[in-house]
Amino acid sequence: MKRILLASAALLLAANAFAAEPEHVKTVEAWRAKVEKSLRADNGWLTLAGRYVMKPGPNTFGTGEKNDIVFPAGLGPARMGVIDVAPGVVMKKDGMEYSERRMSTASEARDWVSMGDRVAFHVIEREGRYILRLADNQSTVRSGFQGRVWYPVNDAYYVDAKFVPYPPGRKVPIVNVLDEISDEPSPGYVEFKVGGKVQKLDVVGDDEGLFIIFRDDTAGKSTYKPGRFLYVEKKPQPNAKFKLDLNRAYNPPCAFSDYTTCPLPPDQNILKVKVEAGEKYPPKRAG
Repeated sequence: MKRILLASAALLLAANAFAAEPEHVKTVEAWRAKVEKSLRADNGWLTLAGRYVMKPGPNTFGTGEKNDIVFPAGLGPARMGVIDVAPGVVMKKDGMEYSERRMSTASEARDWVSMGDRVAFHVIEREGRYILRLADNQSTVRSGFQGRVWYPVNDAYYVDAKFVPYPPGRKVPIVNVLDEISDEPSPGYVEFKVGGKVQKLDVVGDDEGLFIIFRDDTAGKSTYKPGRFLYVEKKPQPNAKFKLDLNRAYNPPCAFSDYTTCPLPPDQNILKVKVEAGEKYPPKRAG
């Protein structure tokens, strides 16, 4: 009987070791609610209805078959414009009507322009090419979306980590889902322990936080097969300990839309361990 009691106590202690602190659960769930709201928003990933690579020079667009860019039927008039907006067609940006406008493609100030309550579009730049991205705010993908699915918050994946900087100027090749390659700046890597082993993940990008693209042994089983994203909002001090929260791993836009071109994890960011934390990918969405 004593051995049974001791074994039970040991199991209870092990379970409690990984139980999430209530305050941590509250913080992660608030963050998850925020990203859920963003995903469901007007012009969000669930609304995307088209992605059109533009040719050099004028590009006509609308639902008519003679346009350079042909929108799906029902999403506007036959002729809507020539990359800017055609005379006689009124659109809105930030509630203001106009019929001609210079559009920004900068990610921090990208222009979404709308026509009525349903149709919107903007222009993005990718490696010197310009792409028109169309949104349908009445998309059946949006209306039928049942919500993100997450692992329970688990403090076993709220780990001590450190950020180790690389020498300035280092870049890593990143391949996207279209097999396009771009050399992205890599300011360093994060080092932490999961599964009893030290893990390393390269960071990409040059903003104020840490952006990580990774894949682990849950990919294609309980999580999105191509990989997941993780973002640390504030870059930690070099070689100083900080908390890395794998409970905030989330799916890339490609998990929700066919009209995005998500980056894939570099080989060094493919972990040989399960990270059973963060966002899942239900079987009905698997692919």
